[in-house]
Amino acid sequence: MNQTRLFLIFAWLMVATLLWMEWGKEQQAARAPVTPAAQIAAPPAMVPGQAAPATPGAVPTANVPVVGGQAPVTKASPAAQGLVATTDVLQVTLDGGSVREADLLKFPQTRDAGSKPVMLFDPNPASFYAAQSGWVGQNGAAAPTHAAGFVPVSPGTTYTLADGQDSLSIPFVWTGPNGVSIERTYILKRGSYTIEVRDVAKNASATPWTGYVYRQLVRVPQEIKASMFHPESYSFRGATWYSQDGGYERRKFDDFLDDGKLNQTIEGGWLAMLQHHFFSAWIPQADQPALYALDQQGGAASISATGPQFTLAPGQSATTTAKLWVGPKEVELIQAQNVPKLDRAVDYSRFDIFAMLGEGLFWILSKLHGLIGNWGWAIIGLVVILKIALFPLSNAQYKSAAKMRKFQPRLAQLKERYGDDKQKFQQAMMELYKTEKINPVGGCLPIIPQILIFMTLYWVLSEAVELRHAPWIGWIQDLTARDPYFILPVLNAAIMMATQHLTPMAPGMDPMQQKMLKLMPVVFGVLLAFLPAGLVLYQVANGGLGLLQQWYMLKKYADTPAKGAPSKTVKK
Repeated sequence: MNQTRLFLIFAWLMVATLLWMEWGKEQQAARAPVTPAAQIAAPPAMVPGQAAPATPGAVPTANVPVVGGQAPVTKASPAAQGLVATTDVLQVTLDGGSVREADLLKFPQTRDAGSKPVMLFDPNPASFYAAQSGWVGQNGAAAPTHAAGFVPVSPGTTYTLADGQDSLSIPFVWTGPNGVSIERTYILKRGSYTIEVRDVAKNASATPWTGYVYRQLVRVPQEIKASMFHPESYSFRGATWYSQDGGYERRKFDDFLDDGKLNQTIEGGWLAMLQHHFFSAWIPQADQPALYALDQQGGAASISATGPQFTLAPGQSATTTAKLWVGPKEVELIQAQNVPKLDRAVDYSRFDIFAMLGEGLFWILSKLHGLIGNWGWAIIGLVVILKIALFPLSNAQYKSAAKMRKFQPRLAQLKERYGDDKQKFQQAMMELYKTEKINPVGGCLPIIPQILIFMTLYWVLSEAVELRHAPWIGWIQDLTARDPYFILPVLNAAIMMATQHLTPMAPGMDPMQQKMLKLMPVVFGVLLAFLPAGLVLYQVANGGLGLLQQWYMLKKYADTPAKGAPSKTVKK
């Protein structure tokens, strides 16, 4: 297989990869659920049913969450909705049973000056998104739900993290008619996107009380246009969860219940809802089992963890704690939580091989960024490292291609000798390969890792929030957005044309192949024009270094006539 055909195969595989990705996004858009305003007018609030586990200490076996009748809260001032707590990175609105609104203060929506921060939780009915937690009493016993019951200990208080203060504690309480009470405390810490939610249940009555806690994420999925113009459409959007037995699993919003409602008892796991660059996650207490379930009603999707059950004798108390992550997909911050596989929420791919490769590539990128201080130059540094790592394969590819070119005159002789007898020609050609120890597919091997790396980087550079709004130089001020002036795509097309010019044409190449080859830089230029600038920068750096490498290799393995080949004569 000659070098030109290798280039053609590689180019077509890259184009096919990009088109397949784009087709997948179009299919997702076509299947996305439509949520009319009428459906969400009565709210997307999920309230557990009253079925309780029969055995004390067990986790309920039924799918607990169902749509309730709580009306959604319309957008109003934070004070009218609940208590507002502000740290250096978060501003949240709490009503005791829900985190109704969450603004990520370090992440503006756009690069424009004065841009509002990203709002992760939203009380608006059309875009409802909240983290909810409450209790259910067994056999109809009184208990607070996320919708009603908890009241603030200090009504009207606004909580703000002061200089020198490390954390905020916002207390709520529910007091039942039978002497049972539940004290809930939200704890927010400086520099942290984790909210600790601690419940202490006390039984001051004269009879036992049994109840179980539930925690859930509820969202009305928003339709995202599937297009290269919209980076949000690159990322997975839906619910994910983790268990020690099943590992990391996920369910897209557009096929949320296709595989059932989950109903799995998990201990030491977590549940989350993901979107582009940001996510929320409930992390229940690791030693307390819970029933994980999915539901979708009234236009809202939910993932919940219900349990464990607590039975309190008179005078007894019990404590259950969960953590709520509300923030960006920053790998280092997530790993600092020491929660098994929580960093898998940075979802590079549903396939483990691409996920592991993505984690490795991003690890190298982050180390390079720590040394260089610029994500664009870190991408170029990654290209250099990959070129060095793949050099043995590239060297074998060029050596194989040079050997194939060397024997092209011999192959031409065989073709002329056997004419239209293709069977004999093939036999003679294979005999030549065997005698001269030529591997006709040896030059194809380096294509495989290059395709894998390209596909993985597509997701890494789109998914990494660290690159969001990250500049490189001059006109590139956001590596996760497209090049505003299409300079990098044009430069990439020019490099491809130079590579074609440097690549020796195969003798007797089909004219159609030649036309396709000449068209590839234009096709690639158009496709890359709408991809994230960071990915195009990778292609430019990779193509530029590849061009230099090819120039060197062609000099190193200069064509020399093979033994037995017809000699060339010079016409005078």
